[in-house]
Amino acid sequence: MTRVKILALLAAMVLLFTLTTTVSAQRVPPHVFVGDASIDDVAVAEGTSITAWVGGVEVVSATTTGTGGDYVITVDQGDSSFSGETVSFQIAGLDAAQTATWTQGGADLLTLSASAAETPTPEATAVPEATEVPEVVTEPGEQGPRGMAGATGIAGAEGPEGPEGSKGNAGATGSQGEAGAAGDQGAGGPAGSQGATGNAGGQGQPGSAGLQGDDGSNVLGVIALILAIIGIVGAGGAFLLSRRS
Repeated sequence: MTRVKILALLAAMVLLFTLTTTVSAQRVPPHVFVGDASIDDVAVAEGTSITAWVGGVEVVSATTTGTGGDYVITVDQGDSSFSGETVSFQIAGLDAAQTATWTQGGADLLTLSASAAETPTPEATAVPEATEVPEVVTEPGEQGPRGMAGATGIAGAEGPEGPEGSKGNAGATGSQGEAGAAGDQGAGGPAGSQGATGNAGGQGQPGSAGLQGDDGSNVLGVIALILAIIGIVGAGGAFLLSRRS
């Protein structure tokens, strides 16, 4: 059975559940048949008639879809009672070899096949007006409970590394700290070396002339002058000697 037929059967079951919750207490859900139809082992063309019969009376018809002879047919008992009745089928007016038992809310996968060599069943008599199925006006039912959450899928592969972000702005300048306390005074340095001897001073002015002595004392004056000159020269020589040393 193809995936399409399985999905169609599931859709039919959902339809039956909806009808069960919405129809009045006097009505019961129909029996739905899903499958494919063939004549002489060849799938019938799209639009081929499929009919369902109960008690020799045609109760519903449908047409095939697609190229595989797929069909969906809903057998609703209406105001009648089909419980336990045999449902037979025709494909394009040919009797199908398969039958089924009608059940309330049934949903079956059923492959139908017929042979063109068989004589078609005579056209069925019309259903009396008294047995026609009245149109049912249904109201939307209450919303069903929410289904369970599906399992968590497998985590995807790690994505590529993103581009490097832009450089942030420079931070604000911090406030200037307070000046530190002054350090202790350092110890005194060692004494410096002795400086060089200064240059010799210029020659002093000649001394004033001594008082004139009495006669006969000029010789003493001259001697005193000579001694003064020698003293001056000696002082200059001593100064020069101290410079050299």
